[in-house]
This record gives sequence, structure tokens and C-alpha cells, in this order.
Amino acid sequence: MSRWLLWVPLALFGLFFVIFATGIMKPADRTIESRMIGKPLPAFVLPAGVPERPGLSTADFRRGEPRLLNIFASWCVPCAAEAPQLAALKEAGVQIEGVAIRDSREDLTRFLGRWGNPYARIGSDVDSSVQIALGSSGVPETFVIDGKGLIAYQHIGEIRKEDVPMLLEKLREAR
Repeated sequence: MSRWLLWVPLALFGLFFVIFATGIMKPADRTIESRMIGKPLPAFVLPAGVPERPGLSTADFRRGEPRLLNIFASWCVPCAAEAPQLAALKEAGVQIEGVAIRDSREDLTRFLGRWGNPYARIGSDVDSSVQIALGSSGVPETFVIDGKGLIAYQHIGEIRKEDVPMLLEKLREAR
């Protein structure tokens, strides 16, 4: 009987190793699916975030052409990191609308002066009410909105270089 007890720790180690190895080779899918996909944008009217761009409202997304809605902030480091990709999307002919979260005009102006301004319109969401209504949990987040104002896709986190072709395809699908 005591001989079998000597093997118990080795058996437990083997069991933990198998569980650990399975988790590494086949990780759980942690993708969060938005409940807003296929639903209309929530109704909102936001004042201009910076003097040189108009504010933003739900009506701006019902003009027949799909576009991106990018939620960002001047204090957001990943927002600065995605700036080159937003510029590339704008260069490709994509219209990008911005919602600035909990920001001041001065901070936004500095941020856009440093990282570029790809936005046709920028709405100021000082209390994050639009962000919350969209089901957004942080910044940056980007939504593909079809020409009727329906949410077609939600991209959580910064846009990386490898995400640009996928977003262009999502915009084509939203036509």
C-alpha cells in the first residue's frame, strides 16, 4: 500500500501537466461578441470636440455610405498607436467619424496636431454616455456603420496594420 502512495505525487503532477498543456495548445476563445451588431446606432447629438471639425450625431450615419466610428481619447496611448492606420484608412477613401471620450478641446487639439486628424467630424462625449450606449468598454474602439445607421462590426482595441484590410472588407460588406 505504501508503494502506491509514492506514485500519487507523480500522478498528480502528470495530471496538472496534461491540463496545462491542453490549455496552451487549445486556448479558450475569449472573443467578446457585441450585442449591438445589426442594431441601429443609439440616438445622440454631440457638440464639436475641436473648433475646426463639426460635432457628430446619429443622423450623420444615415447618409447612404458606410463609415467608421472611432472612439478615442487624447490621454489614450493605444489611440496614438493606431493613428497611422487611421491615416491609411482615410487615404483609402474611408470616411472616419470620431467620438472623443472625457477630453478637453485643448488636449484634443494637441493630440490631433501631433498624431494627425483623420476625422471628418468629432463629437465630444464628456460623460461617456454615447460610449456606454454603444456597449463600448474602453478606448480605442471602432465600429463599422452601414449607410442606414446600423452597426455592422465592432473592433475592440487599437487598429493594427494587419487589421486595415479586414476593416476595408467589412466596409465593403456594409454597402
